[in-house]
Amino acid sequence: MANWCNNNVAFEGNETALEQIKADFLKMINRENEENCGQFPDYISETRGYFFDFLWEEGDCIFNYQTKWSPNTDILIQIAKRHNVDFIHDYEEMGNLTEIGLYNDEFEQYHYDEETETYHFQGKIFDNDCEILEILLEEKINHMQPQI
Repeated sequence: MANWCNNNVAFEGNETALEQIKADFLKMINRENEENCGQFPDYISETRGYFFDFLWEEGDCIFNYQTKWSPNTDILIQIAKRHNVDFIHDYEEMGNLTEIGLYNDEFEQYHYDEETETYHFQGKIFDNDCEILEILLEEKINHMQPQI
């Protein structure tokens, strides 16, 4: 039996694209009700990450749904690229997933100097932010590990 992952996605973009996404999700909702099985938009050909048990308040482009085992972020990326929109994806899976990520306030710990085209972090100067992001993530991981 699969662990279920609760997903919430809010798409953001121009109104025409959002209406197309709503139509895609409405088709999936209707097919799920008829077929009683997980769904994808017609243009997705995947074998994992099906959408189940939709909740949608008509009008918004915000959807709550279930996936088996883990979130289906890769599918959402395909949907967003197809419609040229952005999205915010929140998910929770209590039995199978450990994920560590950076949040907005952590990105605010460094800044970009447009004049010198450099990044400033912890008193040091960097040419790009890749190393900074690695440092932030490593610090977060080390902080989460139990001290022996």
